[in-house]
Amino acid sequence: MKSTGMIRKIDELGRIVLPIEIRKNLDIKEKDEIEIFVEDKRIVLQKHDPACVFCGSSIDMKYYKDKPVCRDCINKLTKEI
Repeated sequence: MKSTGMIRKIDELGRIVLPIEIRKNLDIKEKDEIEIFVEDKRIVLQKHDPACVFCGSSIDMKYYKDKPVCRDCINKLTKEI
């Protein structure tokens, strides 16, 4: 893991501000979803990349009842019906 040398304090509501340099570098925009992972004693933040609930692909996504489904799985499901 690469250190940025940047330090931020957590406010009274448990929030931190991600520096704009990091957000620009990782293409994180306002309202983007961020996943939170814990590895040993580390907190890891990652931009959320929705994946198909059936195959795990993140290409050509559509949503059905708030769940991501890729075009290939939609085609396979419609053929089975």
